[in-house]
Amino acid sequence: MLDIQFIRDNKEKVVRAAKNKNNKIDVEAILILDGKRRDLMIEVQTLREERNKHSKTKPTQDAIKAGKEIKEKIHALEIKLKKVEDEFNRALITIPNIPSNDVPIGKDDSENVEIRKWGTPRKYDFVPLDHVELGESLDVIDIKRASKVSGSRFAYLKNELVLMEFALVQLSLSVLIKEGFSAVIPPTLIKKEITESLGYWHGADNEEYYWVNEENVEDKGLYLIGTAEHAVVPYFSNETLHEKDMPKRFVAFSSCFRREAGSYGKDVRGILRVHQFDKVEMVSFTTPEKGVEEHEYFLSLEEKLFQMLEIPYRVLRMCTGDLGFPAARKYDIEAWIPSQDKYREVTSTSTTTDFQSRRLNIKYSDGKNVGYAHIINGTAFAIGRTLIAIMENYQQKDGSIKVPKVLMSYVGFEKISLK
Repeated sequence: MLDIQFIRDNKEKVVRAAKNKNNKIDVEAILILDGKRRDLMIEVQTLREERNKHSKTKPTQDAIKAGKEIKEKIHALEIKLKKVEDEFNRALITIPNIPSNDVPIGKDDSENVEIRKWGTPRKYDFVPLDHVELGESLDVIDIKRASKVSGSRFAYLKNELVLMEFALVQLSLSVLIKEGFSAVIPPTLIKKEITESLGYWHGADNEEYYWVNEENVEDKGLYLIGTAEHAVVPYFSNETLHEKDMPKRFVAFSSCFRREAGSYGKDVRGILRVHQFDKVEMVSFTTPEKGVEEHEYFLSLEEKLFQMLEIPYRVLRMCTGDLGFPAARKYDIEAWIPSQDKYREVTSTSTTTDFQSRRLNIKYSDGKNVGYAHIINGTAFAIGRTLIAIMENYQQKDGSIKVPKVLMSYVGFEKISLK
């Protein structure tokens, strides 16, 4: 959420930023509501002062009558103020975060900017198979039976691939815990008001997530998280952190659930875009002065993990049109996928500056001054997509898959071979 004073002082900037993010907003309507809200607050405060003044004088019949009239006026105005404030707050949360100055302006993902590449895609003396063909032939992925049990876009991971998943989890946890991250397994269901505070359920993302509507659940339902950050970012809601203890860094493992509405073509084949998947996610709470530095640090950790796997990748800086509602700046890492002969997204990292912390009331203090924390999130491993990258980049001519050296000690074997 943006500070209302910032919106008052920077109306044109807010409108331009929303347009660059492909969001339509009505700032004028919000400012009109803001004006009504402030006028009503002044009226209420004036009447309260008048009531307090009367309460200090000797009660007479006229004073008692005037006091009752003031009380009734205050009550009526408070009802009106509550209605205007509710309308104002609903309108305020429709405004997206402002992109940072270094974010390129662009309409969609076609205008993202490549920053660098690492590694060289391997040249094959055979036609590389995709992960589905490899997974089915090696009996490590079963999509047909998952479809029978759960419908489309689900899969069973089996045998060696299960061990590979937990090897990726162990690798990322060991690296990040050494970096000072606290490990956590968060809830996978969160309250509706938390989703609204996060800001992911506004704009284009509002149909991506699952709503569990049960009569016996508090508030008549909960949301299934689409990533661990949905449950970890609100961890300190309505709390004030000590600056000396920051940054507060978490690494979280969870299952994630998404509708993946609008996906089609090769994206829905196999385990690239499924409704349920696992992730290892990073979240940090830091000061505004350290926000950009922390964001760059998260990117360096993501690169380190993929370099350890020795998988070629490229880093993209997201343009405004592909930034997302709460994000101020964002990077994607895309790994090389041989069967598609191109790079595909495997991780991302964003800073939401103080946008989410204002909505969640997450503050920090240096002992004298209080401010809103900056929040950074990033993917360590999106397990399914990382497995795809490993399977396809490490496949052999005989149909087997070599295990990346860094994972061998975790899985206890060097190759996944035909049975």
